[in-house]
Amino acid sequence: MARKVFFSFKYDDVHRAMNVRNSNVLTGVTKSGSIDKADFEQVKRQGDKAIQNWIDNQLLGTSVTVVLVGAHTDKSIWVEYEIEQSVARGNGILTIDISKIKDLHEQTTTCCSLRVKGFPHYQWNNNNGRDNLGKWVEDAAIAAGK
Repeated sequence: MARKVFFSFKYDDVHRAMNVRNSNVLTGVTKSGSIDKADFEQVKRQGDKAIQNWIDNQLLGTSVTVVLVGAHTDKSIWVEYEIEQSVARGNGILTIDISKIKDLHEQTTTCCSLRVKGFPHYQWNNNNGRDNLGKWVEDAAIAAGK
C-alpha cells in the first residue's frame, strides 16, 4: 500500500537523516518533512507560527512519522511539536537511532534518550535499517490502523 511518511529530525543531523530518507528502500512511499537549509532559514525568519504551519502542511496526508534520533534530538522543540502533532493525527510512529551513521567528516555520535512511549525504537546500523525500514513503516501504519 502506498504511504506518505513524515521524517522528523533535528537539522544538525541532516546528513544522517538524508542517508536514511534517501536510502531508496521505501518503494511506493511519498516522503515528507525535509527542507533545505536556505528554505528553512527563510521559514524560520518568519517566526514560530510559520514553522508550525510548514510542519502542519508537511504532515497533511501522512500515515507514519519516522523520528530520526541523533545526539541532541531531544533538545528540539520542533521535533517535539512534530511528535505531538503526529500523535494527535493518529499517525503510526517509530524512532530510529541514526547516531552511528557517519557524517560528512566520517564521525559518529551517541544517541540521546528520546523515545516515543508506546512506539517502537530501532537502531539504523544494528537493526539493518536499510533492509528493514519498509517493514518498520508498514508495521507502524498497521499498528495505527492506517
